[in-house]
Amino acid sequence: MPSQVFNRHYWSARELVVLGVFSAAAKLSTLLVALVGGGMNPVSLLAKNLIFTTLLVVMLYKVRKPGTLALFVLVNMLISMLLLGGSVTLLPAMLLAAGCAEACSGGMRKPWAPVLGVAVYDLTSKVFSLGVSWLFMRESPALLYVIVPIVVIGYVGSLCGLFSGVRAVRELRHAGIVRN
Repeated sequence: MPSQVFNRHYWSARELVVLGVFSAAAKLSTLLVALVGGGMNPVSLLAKNLIFTTLLVVMLYKVRKPGTLALFVLVNMLISMLLLGGSVTLLPAMLLAAGCAEACSGGMRKPWAPVLGVAVYDLTSKVFSLGVSWLFMRESPALLYVIVPIVVIGYVGSLCGLFSGVRAVRELRHAGIVRN
């Protein structure tokens, strides 16, 4: 009996596989959109963030446990660093944003908690990323004027991804893939 209580707080193997598959799918699909879109133009920025946010909403509805978003960020950054040569400098900002999102969503208990968590995560991660950029570009802050519109366009794509994520979850519930 005590082992059942102990194991209830951890992720099952199925949930960890879902988390890894969604993390890899999000990273791969956003990379493909950026490559097919011809680089970081406004349309590919919107599409990239829309797809990432949609997949994140679906994943959080599929795996509704506290800490899922933080684990997703760790896996996503690990994939980014190992396969794409991404920088580790954004990891603290992303983990802090995941912590803020987990705190605002209340442990994913409410029906709307994953959407709120993803919305808070997207907003705070973009703000914290701008903070990290400001920290590295203190000598020439005028470069931030170039970065801010790119981040705003990306956030508009994330907002659109929230709506498409909710619609995707509704369809996946109808198909029996997402429960709750």
